[in-house]
Amino acid sequence: MQNTQPLSSGLPSAHLPDADLVSQAALGDASAFTEIMRRHNRLLFRTARSILKNDAEAEDALQEAYLSAWRALKGFRSEAMLSTWLVRIVVNESLGRLRRKTASVIPLDAAMNAIDSDIQASLSDNPEHHPDYAVMQTQMRQLLEARIDLLPEAFRTVFMLRAVEELSVEQIAHALDIPEATVRTRFFRARSLLREGLASQMDIALNDTFAFDGARCDRIVAGVLDRAKAEGLSNPKTE
Repeated sequence: MQNTQPLSSGLPSAHLPDADLVSQAALGDASAFTEIMRRHNRLLFRTARSILKNDAEAEDALQEAYLSAWRALKGFRSEAMLSTWLVRIVVNESLGRLRRKTASVIPLDAAMNAIDSDIQASLSDNPEHHPDYAVMQTQMRQLLEARIDLLPEAFRTVFMLRAVEELSVEQIAHALDIPEATVRTRFFRARSLLREGLASQMDIALNDTFAFDGARCDRIVAGVLDRAKAEGLSNPKTE
């Protein structure tokens, strides 16, 4: 993934600070701008994806934003963070695309009054009737069951009886022959453990959300370099 070709400074690109890469890329050094892209591709793709909600559109927006950034590099102030500056450019490009896209979208009230029955059905249908909802519910149930199985036995039984079977605290205390205070304590602790476990799994899953694999990274870099060459942004001797 990393471009390790030496730049004019003699150092491999991966070892240069952003400021040096900006200076050289502003002079048309394609390898310097390649390293800038590879360093920030994942952050910027996810930024565009969060606005456009479409992988292909996010890639297009990112390439256009990179070209805009390359054209403006000579005006970049080194005291600012390059990543923040690039995010701002990507956000502006993505929002511009979104505005152009939604300009022709039928307003909600017009869609509800439209003759097209498919539009009305898609807007008014109960989400529980959609296939994706059923899949999501199944996955969530399996995740919860797996986490409940990991609870200590004493906590697990109380949780099952209280949260799943919805027995009262008094009923559970009588059934398990334990004080009501113990039921409350175990239920509270079980719920806390479940939340901690689910939060941990969510944190892990978030790292893989909208994955940015090597192929996508390479595709974006190649696309930008091709267009930069056509526009004369890059110096042929650095390609």
